[in-house]
Amino acid sequence: MATIKELSVEDKLRAIYDLQLIDSRIDEIRNVRGELPLEVEDLEDEVAGLKARAEKMASDLETMDEQIKSKKTAVEDHKESIKKYTKQQDSVRNNREFNSLTKEVEFQELEIQLAEKQIKEMRASVEHKRQVMETSLEKLGQKTEHLGHKKLELEAIMEETSKEEAFLTEKSSEYRGLIESRLLAAYDRIRNSMRNGLAVVSIERGASAGSFFTIPPQTQVEIAARKKIISDEHSGRILVDSLLAEEQREKMSKMFAKF
Repeated sequence: MATIKELSVEDKLRAIYDLQLIDSRIDEIRNVRGELPLEVEDLEDEVAGLKARAEKMASDLETMDEQIKSKKTAVEDHKESIKKYTKQQDSVRNNREFNSLTKEVEFQELEIQLAEKQIKEMRASVEHKRQVMETSLEKLGQKTEHLGHKKLELEAIMEETSKEEAFLTEKSSEYRGLIESRLLAAYDRIRNSMRNGLAVVSIERGASAGSFFTIPPQTQVEIAARKKIISDEHSGRILVDSLLAEEQREKMSKMFAKF
């Protein structure tokens, strides 16, 4: 294989245009996936958050159910105490003992009222939390189903394109190795600055395919001569003549057709 120093200007132009075609094809593949990987990742985070929230609410409901049971037990204990103190009043020896037991009964009755109020409040809170949890679980189900569809969609796209992308990425590295560092740096700089990623474009109908500004006839002749690297003065893109571009597109299309 020829080394970088042995490449003619024409060979450099062909190599850099081939690289552009390969990188543009990789861009197309990634554009097919679009925002889907990020969408799947966001949905996974949302589903995880909804699951954690549902688990927390389930734990809270379990704790509140235990608290209600505890309060119910306390009510029964207070009722038993009332029975005990009421029975003791039948055998008191004086008013002081009777009044003391009466106060105990009243205290137990107040404790019952407080516990029943707390039970009522907790039941209302439980009911509200269960409604919220039901809504949350419904949303979780919808998001989980949506995530499943998106994952299948992404897996199908990945299965369809991953081999081609891996092959083209390897080819991109291979072609980059043919291009001198200064030209490659210019290519990367221009490509990264362009929204469509086009750093090398052909002359079509007397104008740059990248900017559509007319190229002076003398410059077109120089580009067609393939004796030096020429850039579009308006966009900075590297220019190649239409014949060279057509030849390389045909060559690359055969490689792309393998997939």
